[in-house]
Amino acid sequence: MMTASKIFLCFCLSFILGIFLNSFFIFSLVLILFFLILGILLISIPPFSKRKGLVILGFCILFLSTGIYRQGIAELKAINNELRKYNDLEESIILIGEVIKEPDVRDSNTKLTVRIKEGKVLITTRRYPQYQYGDKLEIKGKLESPKVFEDFNYKDYLAKDKIYSVMYYPAIKKIGGDPSSPNLGGGRVSAFAFSKILGFKNKLRESIFQNLSPPQSSILGAIILGDKRQISEQWKEKLNITGTRHITCVSGMHIIILAGILMWLGMALGLWRGQAFYFAIIFLILFIVMVGAPPSAIRAGIMGGLFLLAEKIGRMRSADRALVFVAALMLFQNPLLLKLDVGFQLSFLATLGIIYLMPIFQDWFNRPSFALQNLGELGKNSIDFIKNILAMTLSAQVFTLPIIIYNFGYMSLVSPITNILIVPLVPFIMIFGFISGLLGIVWQTLGWIFSWPVWFLLTYITKVIDFFSQLPFVYLTIENISWLWLLIAYLILAIITWHLNEKQKLKFLEY
Repeated sequence: MMTASKIFLCFCLSFILGIFLNSFFIFSLVLILFFLILGILLISIPPFSKRKGLVILGFCILFLSTGIYRQGIAELKAINNELRKYNDLEESIILIGEVIKEPDVRDSNTKLTVRIKEGKVLITTRRYPQYQYGDKLEIKGKLESPKVFEDFNYKDYLAKDKIYSVMYYPAIKKIGGDPSSPNLGGGRVSAFAFSKILGFKNKLRESIFQNLSPPQSSILGAIILGDKRQISEQWKEKLNITGTRHITCVSGMHIIILAGILMWLGMALGLWRGQAFYFAIIFLILFIVMVGAPPSAIRAGIMGGLFLLAEKIGRMRSADRALVFVAALMLFQNPLLLKLDVGFQLSFLATLGIIYLMPIFQDWFNRPSFALQNLGELGKNSIDFIKNILAMTLSAQVFTLPIIIYNFGYMSLVSPITNILIVPLVPFIMIFGFISGLLGIVWQTLGWIFSWPVWFLLTYITKVIDFFSQLPFVYLTIENISWLWLLIAYLILAIITWHLNEKQKLKFLEY
């Protein structure tokens, strides 16, 4: 029987399917009108309108058409972006705009996201002079189209953030913009607050790098500040090989796993489930604000919040509908996310995997063959914690593995082992790292003393990563995968997951 919630789920899925189809295939306006007319006929014309199933089908077709149309409009806006007509011309142009994101300071240059009247531009300039969030700039240079490299589509990577033009080493003149002086305008007050957050973040970053040396300092900076710039290419490669890169990224999988660990950590500290929910939510919000609240982190945080809410009310199975609804809202706001934003894909799939697979893995790990006797209460709680972390990590990784292979062309064979050895320590690293960094701002010596525990944990992590990355045959390279393979992989995964869940339902009914 189709309940109201299931019908609504069908509508959301139809809308998402429309966006998906139009992301890969071109639908003419005539075909969209045909779908609209067909849907209206099924809803309003007897005898179709007297049959509930056909009426639901009619609405699903209408939502499908809406998804196709919405994605088409987004593509059209991208194509007709006013700035694009100035791309790749010989003459220089003058732009006046405002820095709207934290400057991305690298070893040899700085990247600035600048908003002007016609849209957004990514500026690559020299490291000095330095610019800040909120600076108003006059920029003179040549606009270029983002390049498509052999192993990386830079054009699509920027398009997901609605950036279609780049400029390299232009002449820049600061002409105003001081977010440190708020006024009554709501926009300026929010800019003032955000600039203060970024200022505190910079002080915390300086404290971390004063108390610790690389690679511990660079990994801690990435974990608690989302600052991946200081991680060397060598260590990025090691993280990729061992399947632990997500701990240094503000990725969907990282935040979803972190949310679950925080929930269980709160309960392990003696909090009730409801109290642990608020403990985890507050920690997640602080983390997202600390990394600068980029859209990717906000989207991942929403997914993590849904998971925590389902844990709080004890209705994990119902969370899938809320997840699909939130995904539909995000895609309505920006349909390009579905095809171009790997972070959105990982957030959605990691949450879905935890909803459907984590209970199954938990059931497997709770079988008598996995039980350990005579450990005492503390030992049993520790083992249960590890089992839950392993179940969550495996669930997220199984559902995200095909999309990782498709986008990055590799598969780590040691990822389950390295994640179970590392992931449970991430919240403790974040807590101790934040405390030592905060104390280091007030008094550097005290911060250095309190950095010893986090140094020990980070040293352990680096040793684990270094050891496993040097083993032979730790990962497979799988390149040039077709998107059809991706569809088949998720179809097989969906069938297996459905079968396992049905078996678990039957097992429950037998009790």
